[in-house]
Amino acid sequence: MISLLFPFVLMIGLMYLMVFRPENKRKKQYQSMLDSLSVNDEIMTRGGILGKVINISDEYVIIESGPDRVRLKFTRTAIGDVLTKKEEPAKEN
Repeated sequence: MISLLFPFVLMIGLMYLMVFRPENKRKKQYQSMLDSLSVNDEIMTRGGILGKVINISDEYVIIESGPDRVRLKFTRTAIGDVLTKKEEPAKEN
């Protein structure tokens, strides 16, 4: 009986290690990226629109895109990637 269950348990364990664990890691990285988002970051939406973050609220992000500086409002989950983080001004002593 135990010899019949062993392959099944082994397959479930391998599935967890190969599917669920990496997916949870990606979700945590994505949430961390959204949490660290700040004004003046260059971003790309999931639809491929590039722009600079102008305003951030709990649910929405307003970006400025293109040579005409068009402002677009997206949900935070529409952000696909942060291309460049804003640079902090250098402090002089």
